[in-house]
Amino acid sequence: MRRLTRFLWLLAAMLPAFQPAAAHETRIAPDSAGQLQLSFAPVVRGVRPAVVNIFASGRQVERRQPFSGFPFLNDPFFRRFFDLGDRRRQRAQNSLGSGVVVGADGLIVTNHHVIENAGAIKVVLADRREFPARVVASDERSDLALLRAALDGETLRPAVLGDSDDLEVGDLVLAIGNPFGVGQTVTSGIVSALARTGPAVRGPGYFIQTDAAINPGNSGGALVNLAGEVIGVNTAIFSRSGGSHGVGFAIPSNLVRVMVDSARRGGRVVRPWLGIESQPVTTDLAEALGLPRPGGLLVNAARADGPFARAGGAQGDVILSIEGHPVLDRAALRFRMTMLPAGGAAAFGILRRGRETVLSVPVELPPETPPRDRRRLTGPHPLAGAGIVNLSPAVIEEFGFNGPDAGVLIVDIERGSPAARHGFRPGDLLRSIDRQEPDDTADVEAILRTGERPWRISIWRGGRSLTTIFR
Repeated sequence: MRRLTRFLWLLAAMLPAFQPAAAHETRIAPDSAGQLQLSFAPVVRGVRPAVVNIFASGRQVERRQPFSGFPFLNDPFFRRFFDLGDRRRQRAQNSLGSGVVVGADGLIVTNHHVIENAGAIKVVLADRREFPARVVASDERSDLALLRAALDGETLRPAVLGDSDDLEVGDLVLAIGNPFGVGQTVTSGIVSALARTGPAVRGPGYFIQTDAAINPGNSGGALVNLAGEVIGVNTAIFSRSGGSHGVGFAIPSNLVRVMVDSARRGGRVVRPWLGIESQPVTTDLAEALGLPRPGGLLVNAARADGPFARAGGAQGDVILSIEGHPVLDRAALRFRMTMLPAGGAAAFGILRRGRETVLSVPVELPPETPPRDRRRLTGPHPLAGAGIVNLSPAVIEEFGFNGPDAGVLIVDIERGSPAARHGFRPGDLLRSIDRQEPDDTADVEAILRTGERPWRISIWRGGRSLTTIFR
């Protein structure tokens, strides 16, 4: 009897939780640890209309046709010894992803990789309305793209972009998107880490890490705080199976805001420049420099005409922070520079000869000097198929190049071309061809026209000079 009485008291205490949900107006978002038993529905209800599904069709991709009868011929090692021709075939591929409405006039942010090379784009709202869309701006380096939906006079409800610099590890977040094309889905988690970079993450980014479940199709969707603000755009997962393993990454909303503002001004994202060559401070360097821990960027060279040198910076300085935000690596430097509005000055915390000081560095857009003079190399030589430009501060910032500040840079390689087969890569700097050092792209073409086998070509790649003889 005592057990039955205790059970009835417990059931009575739990009954409110099992009652039919009250009208949604009576629910409130959790704002304390004790209220975590309450619903996230008010937050979701406020953001859902601004999260859209994106369908991109007509993307042309190359696929190599396998050798079904002789599987060993699919091995690149064996293919080197047989002239098998080019078995690549173009095929159309459709992709799906998510996006976030950032303007009532139909401006939508998503990932670059969601709409890359798409022939047609359609956005579907949470209420199932559909609109065609076109690309307004796209930035491969940040993996962000902006679309404009053709609304025919209608307006959309935009999301509110929060301040991603206010995030802390442990904050509760929600991820909203269209995983696997099943329809709009909400997952919850926490901020697992901030300022994530590295090979596990798409591109040279600077990401928010979360354990809110992110799966294929979530790309371009919203990462939301409990104030209902979008503080990130979901972009990638770290997974060996293709599904969520609790390690997802989002582009900070502050970078999204910069891209939206640039697009509204009619331009693309142009990052300010410093005119320096740098390297991360490792454990050994930190010990040699007298730093208590590794972190920061050691300035290896500073252009005399660059903003950093003109502000009093010099080779040997260690950049520790920008506007009070720590700079631990090059990705952090690029991110913080992108956040700075051109025309003013920024406070750079540096270490010089063991003492910390602050420099006021002008924030300037990089000049296009010399003009890039882009050319596509053709002819009977190993560099055929390479796209080259003259190196300038604008090119250095656009392509994230960290090396010498003059020369000719390879910016793209045609698939299947001699340059691709010989192992040249975008980002290689041409140092010499047949022992002649080219001054510009026209010089490269002139040297290649008069040269002959064997070709001796030297490049600068990843901090090293490499020389190869092609017979």
